[in-house]
Formats: sequence, C-alpha cells, structure tokens
Amino acid sequence: MIGIGQQVSRGVKAGAVVDMEAAEAAILNAVHAAEQMAGETIEQVVVNLSGGYPASRSIGVEVSIDGHEVGDMDLRRALEQGHQLEGVLGQPEKGRQLIHSIPVGYTIDGSRGIRDPRGMYGERLGVNMHIVTAASGPVRNLATCVQRCHLEPGNFVVSPFASGLSSLVEDERELGVTLIDLGAGTTSMAVFLEGNVIHTDVVPVGGQHVTSDIARGLSTALSHAERLKTLYGHAIATSADEQEMIDVPQVGEEDDNHVQQVPRSLLVGIMQPRLEETFELVRSRLEASGFDKLGGRRVVLTGGAAQLPGMGDLAALVLDKQVRVGRPIHLNGLAESTSGPAYTTAAGLLNYALEAEMAPRPDIKPQTPEAAGLIGRVGNWLKEHF
Repeated sequence: MIGIGQQVSRGVKAGAVVDMEAAEAAILNAVHAAEQMAGETIEQVVVNLSGGYPASRSIGVEVSIDGHEVGDMDLRRALEQGHQLEGVLGQPEKGRQLIHSIPVGYTIDGSRGIRDPRGMYGERLGVNMHIVTAASGPVRNLATCVQRCHLEPGNFVVSPFASGLSSLVEDERELGVTLIDLGAGTTSMAVFLEGNVIHTDVVPVGGQHVTSDIARGLSTALSHAERLKTLYGHAIATSADEQEMIDVPQVGEEDDNHVQQVPRSLLVGIMQPRLEETFELVRSRLEASGFDKLGGRRVVLTGGAAQLPGMGDLAALVLDKQVRVGRPIHLNGLAESTSGPAYTTAAGLLNYALEAEMAPRPDIKPQTPEAAGLIGRVGNWLKEHF
C-alpha cells in the first residue's frame, strides 16, 4: 500500500447520500490525503455500494449447440442471451439499475455443476446468472458526488461482495459461507457457494443506530456516545459490568463538573438489544430468501462494528452458526492500522480490480473505456507491489 486517506463519513445515511456537499467534502479530503501519501493523482475510482437497497435474483437461459464442442463463442452467446433476458425481466423494476451480472454455473443437456463447459459436447448449453440491481436514484447521487470531486466512477461493487473477496478463504467460498458486513448505516450480507456470490441483501440498521441509542439513553452527545461505545462497549453483558463505573459527559453541558457516572452494565444494556435486533433481521432476511441453508453453518463478520468485543459470540447465539471475524487476508503489505475488519471492503475493491485484470469475467465489465484503463492500471500496480 502506498497511500491511504480516511475521513469521518458525512452526508450519508443508511448508505445513501443525503447531503451532497458534506459527502463531496469527505470524499475530497480522503482522496487528497491518499494522493499526498502516494505521490500520485487519482482520476478514476472503483466505488462500493451499500445504499439503494441492492437486491439479487437468479435467472437461467439455454442455447442450442447442436452437438458440437463448446467454445468461447458459445459461452459468449449464452451470456449475451442472459443479458438480454435480464433486460426484459428488468422492465417491471422501473427505477432500478444493474450492478452485477455474474454467471454462477453452467449446464449441458441438464447436467448441473459444470464450472467451465468449454471442450465439452452436448445439444444445449445453459447458464445460471446472479443479477444484482439497486435503485437508480441513490446510485446516480453517489456517482454525481464522485464526479463533482473530479473523479470518474469506474465500477460499482456491492459492499459484502467486495468484503468477501478480501476476507474469505478459498474453502469458505467453495463450501458455503455467509458474509455479514456491519457498516455504519447498513448491515449487508452475501452468500458464497462454489466460489461465487449467489445472493446479496441489506438491512438499514448499522453501527450509527447503536451510537444514537447510547446518546439518547445516556443523554450525551453523539461524539461522546461513539467514544463510549468504542472504549467500553460490549455486545454481551458480563457480571463485571455492574461494578465498573464510567464517566458520561451530559449533552449541552460544557462544565466538566456535569459528568454523570453510570455502571458499564447500563451502556451494555442499551447496546445489546439493538445488536440482537440487527442479527435477528439478518436471520429473517436470509431465511425468507431461501439461501440460509446454502450458506452452510459458517458466518464471517466484517466491517467497523465487527470489532466490538463479543460480536462474534452474539452473532453465533442469534444465528446459530459458527462465526469468525474477518479481515483483509489477500493483500500483502497492509499496515497494522489498515488491516482490521473495518478495511475489508476497501481491500476488496483492490481485489476486484486485480481480478478483473488477471481473469476477466462477465460480472466485471467496466462501464466506460476510461474505467477499463483504470482497472488495468490498478492491476499492473498490484502485480508490481504485491
């Protein structure tokens, strides 16, 4: 890594831009800091997406191959027909924009489980595709913010997909795993199986909601609530919480004498119900989608809120699965300060760009020629430095 820029997120709520000027300023400051550290000028970016209510579905198409050997042209024809079908199916979903179109498996004459059908023979070639769409309004607002910073958005990548690329090991992606990305305004999830992402979803609850609950419950400012959550917060109550006292500055009071002392158990008692609700919402959405079983019994938590002590234990209790906390593992050279769960999405965007350069896939299709150049340059830089 040669450059990084960090800023407090502003102008964004539940993953969607609500204040263009504030969001633009945060992006500009972060990009400027990264440029200064790297000694480079950034022109195009790959952007993660958690707003716009990303939703996924699967479609299947078949084309005739008349008994001859499957080649690249047959694959291209099947994928193009899939894209045409997705366009037809997408008509009722007015106001939504295609984000990903991912082939997750092929069939020949009904035989499933084929990864690469090239070189095989049959009468009909089928492809199953995972389609991810998002509301076009929030996507356009985010793109406009980026463009107002004199940057060109190359590709959008849904956040849990990017996080999975950087934090999951190969066996997890192969055997089945559910990744849960605990962001500030949203909690998003992705199910991986047989090496591909097969389902994505999002619930509009995140770490900011926990901070707001603390601020209201303890009558303190949001900045103090965030500090209390970070220093003393825990996802599950313990017997020692009742004996430990913490200082809580009162909202609107500038005098240091107006500090209330409360037991840590009160803080944890505010946080735990909101965190339990978040995981219950995730469980309900996964069960309703039918992908809960396909993800197996393995869950990986990422995102800034995943760093909270006890989060893994609480998730295991609510979801009834084996849980670990994930962090970037596929990029070498990351500093210790940028190697935690909060950086899995950012690292995954680099993995996404590198994968596009090394092994182009139909789901990684830049929207502009400039974006194609960006992915090529990022891929070359990664190959040189890692």
